[in-house]
Amino acid sequence: MKNLKILIILLSLFAINGYAQNATEIVKKADQKMRGQSSYAEMSMTIIRPDWTREVSMKTWAVGTEYSLILITGPARDQGVAYLKRGNEIWNWQPTIDRVVKLPSSMMGQSWMGSDFTNDDLVQESSIVTDYNHKMMGDSSIENIPVHKIELIPKPNAAVVWGKAILYISKDNYYQMLTKFYDEDMELVNTMRGSDIQQFDNRKIPAKLTVIPADEDDQKTVLTYQSMQFNIEIQPSFFSIQKMKSLKP
Repeated sequence: MKNLKILIILLSLFAINGYAQNATEIVKKADQKMRGQSSYAEMSMTIIRPDWTREVSMKTWAVGTEYSLILITGPARDQGVAYLKRGNEIWNWQPTIDRVVKLPSSMMGQSWMGSDFTNDDLVQESSIVTDYNHKMMGDSSIENIPVHKIELIPKPNAAVVWGKAILYISKDNYYQMLTKFYDEDMELVNTMRGSDIQQFDNRKIPAKLTVIPADEDDQKTVLTYQSMQFNIEIQPSFFSIQKMKSLKP
């Protein structure tokens, strides 16, 4: 009987570890689906408020999770504004005042250009793969699509914005269908929904990401991909302050 109890405990531990491993693998595949080894994209961001709507267009370049560059191409008053990430360092270029500003980590949770996205969402300083522990929470469905429901809890000392996140990832294609973001008090802050699955380059991904604040149901921000290329030829040297300042809309 004693040996049977030990066997049951060992099997339970193996099952738990396997489940956690599966959760991490699913998150890795979903993350890789959206970013590839490198990428170039053209997109628009529509900020919707009760009394007004504003649209921002941009181009983005990225290599893995270490390098990214965002160039604002419209509206006219914001053309040329750029954001650069190299490792853990992030800069903002403001051409109208000829100034480069290094953004501290304390600003990662702040609104990006007045939208419902945070600075962290756009420059992706934190990683859903490496900065969080992953736990399966069972199965669910989004718009009749079967999904994995996975809880993300920040690792100790990880420089992240959120206290917790819950991802809903499609079982068949690893689309990030829905993400719920919580603060450190575990209160829901934002919900991001992926929709309009389209073919870009050699893969299908959600072409539209909609962020809705939990306490402002009459406002939202919609990020729409117009084009996207994956695994492009681009060197880390591209991601420099000099390059950020020289790019033209």
